[in-house]
Amino acid sequence: MPYDYRRLSPQEREEIVRLRRERDYPLHAPPHPYREAGYYLLTAANFEHVPVMAAPDRRSEFESGLIKVMKEIKAEIIAWVILPNHYHILVDIESLDLASAALKHLHGSTSRQWNIDDGLTEKRRVWYKFSDRLMRNEKQLHQTFNYIHYNPVKHGCTEDAYEWPWSSLYLYYENNGREWLRERWKSAPPTNDFGRGWDD
Repeated sequence: MPYDYRRLSPQEREEIVRLRRERDYPLHAPPHPYREAGYYLLTAANFEHVPVMAAPDRRSEFESGLIKVMKEIKAEIIAWVILPNHYHILVDIESLDLASAALKHLHGSTSRQWNIDDGLTEKRRVWYKFSDRLMRNEKQLHQTFNYIHYNPVKHGCTEDAYEWPWSSLYLYYENNGREWLRERWKSAPPTNDFGRGWDD
């Protein structure tokens, strides 16, 4: 997790910064080495994983906003899930730069509004910068699709993924049925270490 950096020794921190500098990565933000068109998993967490979206109405509001900004950049939305402290969205986009600008705007507007709502104006950082993963092949795309829909169970938000309303799973259930989803899961289940290091 990004806030693990604080737990590192000064020498470990220096080594991380040195490696990031060598690779021409941002020193303290997720790198975005791929910018071209393709299928991307976009993920962002509330700062230090504080559950800023714990309230159901806030999750619903954010879900609507996320879908809206992705449609505005003409992204094909494949799957999404909104949890109390982070979200994942799998999209087919023309350019990562378009998604980056859209998420920057969405994160900025929700940060301002939620800090006003919570009486914490200019006192709380709400979002980490988003991270992205370019899908390398169809198997990874299908594993990511399944991983997103299983995420509320993984994080202990619900025992049944079908009962979590802030997810695209219900659309696939309504349009394709449970058997189609089961077959999709069987064909490309996420591995046990899928998400390790970036969705713990």
